[in-house]
Order: sequence, then structure tokens, then C-alpha cells
Amino acid sequence: MSDTNTLAIVPRAATLDKITALCKRRGFVFQGSDIYGGLKGTWDLGPLGVALNNNIKREWWNMFVDGREDMYGLDASILMNAKVWEASGHTGNFSDPLVEDTETGERYRADHLLKDNGIEAEGLSLEQIDSLILEKGIKSPKGNPLSQARQFNMMFESTIGATAGPEGKVYLRPETAQGIFVNFKNVVDTMSPKLPFGIGQIGKAFRNEIAPREFLFRVREFEQMEIEYFVREGEWEVEFEKWHLNLWDWFDHLGLSRGNVRELEVPENDLAHYSKRTIDFEYNYPGKGFDELAGFAYRTNHDLQAHMKASGKSLEYVEANGTKLVPHVIEPSFGVGRALTAVLCEAYREDTLGDSDDVRTYLKLPNHLAPYLACVSPLLKNKPELVAKARTVFTLLKKEFTNITWDDNGNVGKRYRRQDEIGTPYCIVIDFDTLGENPDLLDMVTIRHRDSGEQERVAISDIASRLK
Repeated sequence: MSDTNTLAIVPRAATLDKITALCKRRGFVFQGSDIYGGLKGTWDLGPLGVALNNNIKREWWNMFVDGREDMYGLDASILMNAKVWEASGHTGNFSDPLVEDTETGERYRADHLLKDNGIEAEGLSLEQIDSLILEKGIKSPKGNPLSQARQFNMMFESTIGATAGPEGKVYLRPETAQGIFVNFKNVVDTMSPKLPFGIGQIGKAFRNEIAPREFLFRVREFEQMEIEYFVREGEWEVEFEKWHLNLWDWFDHLGLSRGNVRELEVPENDLAHYSKRTIDFEYNYPGKGFDELAGFAYRTNHDLQAHMKASGKSLEYVEANGTKLVPHVIEPSFGVGRALTAVLCEAYREDTLGDSDDVRTYLKLPNHLAPYLACVSPLLKNKPELVAKARTVFTLLKKEFTNITWDDNGNVGKRYRRQDEIGTPYCIVIDFDTLGENPDLLDMVTIRHRDSGEQERVAISDIASRLK
């Protein structure tokens, strides 16, 4: 049962390939529709992926909604009246530049091809993209000429019920924000909030990506954690700076090293049409470099004004003195999948323990994010007395923490490695000393620590407090 605590870090960086392989091997993430060859841009969360994903969402909700008195929760419908997307500008403007391989017909994001060739493509017109492709001799990934660039709308379109024609047209929402804006009046009327206040939502969004790629980073179905924080126009800068600090607190809470997170002020000419200021937070994904982790925007009152005009309904806020105004909005927006990917990349470690040359892979996950807080097991599974005692300990801890797992497969060393690889902080082993073979250790278990491999004896009555 020994596992010496002499630790040596092996200088091998995590890669997205290693993360992807670990996720499939250990039940975090599977390719969508895998037995049918998969479906590009879709991924299924396995048992451990669901647990990690839910932990991230729970911590976000606790920090930004339940942990504050100026926030309200919402869960808006995925399907909305198509007029919502006309008013928001998505129907006409929610698009990416597309080019086609002229020989195979395969489609690609034109800006991604430029970026892959070392050319910054943000804010370029279709004409500028065509000119650069021609000037630099850029071909498709298969080496064939490319078509001229054109805009491709990324919303998934469907038909609701048996209604034919434009009246039956609906879209799978491309973002969760609009559900908050169209419910602004409902929240104000029912909750009587005082400015400034916010509405938070976690939910699915869908984008018909031209070329989904890079694991969970660019997919067609994803979850967002989004806040629309409503403020008086003259107070937006003060509130923006408060939320700016809150975002950094969130990244710290995820366990992300500040050296792996950076912020980029979006230039004025690259701002979205609704934004007066936007900061993109980026994470240093291994093998990929810095790319978007979260967005943070001052949206003015563009959305509420647009929906007022299109619906004919007032979305004004009435102050205590009777003054009416259309609040301005600060929007912190987070992708759950990108947060999960960043957490896995940050946590991934390889080292050796003791005199062994075997490289150990483990996830140094924060305790509050780990799928399992602890694993309980008997030293030997063929000894009924050990199994019975271990089951007693397991049941006690399961009532206290819920995210406790059981493992009696293989020897203890293999169990340790298995639990290390899925990020379980503690392994609890019941041995013969627990049963009183050594009277001084009666009713004491061995707790083994994931990161260091160190072990300690703890009384069964003290385990719960030790894990907290």
C-alpha cells in the first residue's frame, strides 16, 4: 500500500491530443454519435464530464447569482419567436466568411484559413479576404484553389408544428442573451429590483459552425453562462470595473494560473455593432496558444431599445422618483465547454513518484471541481471483513459529501493511478490495522493525497472534517 512521496515533475507539457485521449479513456468526453462514425462539432459528456461540468456551473451560479443580492436567475426557452432574432440583428448579421474548395466543395472559415497562415483576419471585408488569399497564394487544406468568400449565416433554422411558410420558421438560439432581454420586463414587474441589478442564465446555444474543430473549443452545440447587468448610463464605467475584477476572481476560483490568462482590449474598429467597449479574456491552451475563454462587453442599451422598437412594448425602468430610462447593459459571457477545457489543461500533470521511472498522469483539480472528492476501497476485495468496514465508511461519507466513489478493482497501486488520472484528491483505504490488527490503529484509515502521494492515518470519526 506504500506510495512514497518523493515527487519529480517530468518536463512534458499537456497537449490537446493528450487531453482528448484522457477524456475518452476515463469517461469525461466522447465523440458525439461515436458508433456511427461521429458527427462533426458534437461531443457527449461522459459520467465524469457531467460531474466536472456540473461542478463548474454550480460554482459559477453560487458566485454570480446565489452569492449576490443584486442578481436574479432565469431559464429562457431555446425556441423563441423569430421576430426576436430579427430585432437583435442575428437574422441579417450573424454570419462568418465562408470559402469553398473549388474541387471538393468542402467549406472552410475564411478567417481561420488566414489565421492558420499567420494573417490576422479580424474586421476584414470579404474583398480584403479575397485579395489576401490571392496575394498569399492560400489554398484549401487539401491544396486546391478556393472560391471567393461569402457570408454564411450560422443560425440553425427549423419549422415549428405543422405551420408552413414564414409563420412557422424558428431558430435554435445562437446565444442565451436575448432570452434575458425579452424577459427584462417580466423580471422587473415580478421582482421589483433596484438598479443596478443583473439577470444570470445557464443554457444551451447553437451555432452552425462552418468548420468546427479543436475538441470542445469550437462546436455546434454548447452551453453558455451569461449575465446581463443593468445599470444607469452614467454609472457603467464604475460597474464595468467592478465586474472586471469579478471575472479575475472567477478564473482564480477555477484554478487557472494568471500567467495562462490574459485580457485583450478589442479595438474600436473591431467592436460588435452593439458594443462600446469589449475585453476578451483568453487562455493559453497547450499547442494552440491564447484563444478566447470569456467575453466582457458594455452593450449600451442597444438590445432593449431594439426590442422596444420591434415589439412596441415599453422596456423602460421606472425609478422611485418616477423617472423613466432604458438601462444600459454590462455583459460577462462564459462558455462552459471552454472553461472545462481550460480547467483540464491547467490541471493536467505528468510526474514520477519515488524511485519508479513510470510516468504518472494526474489531474490537479481544485477539490470543489473534482468529479469525486474521495475514493473509498478495501485493501483486499476478497476479504469480507475489510469490504464490510470499507462499505460502512463509504456510506458515512456518501451521506456527507455525495461525490464519493468506490473502487476495489486491481491492487491499491493501480487504484491510486486510476483515481489520480481523473483528479480524485483523496484515496481512503481500509486495511487490517483498521480492524484492530494493530490495536493502536483500530478504526483508523489510510488517506492518500493525490498531488504528493503522501499518506496519513486518520480516525474514521475524523475523516469528514479532514476532507472539508
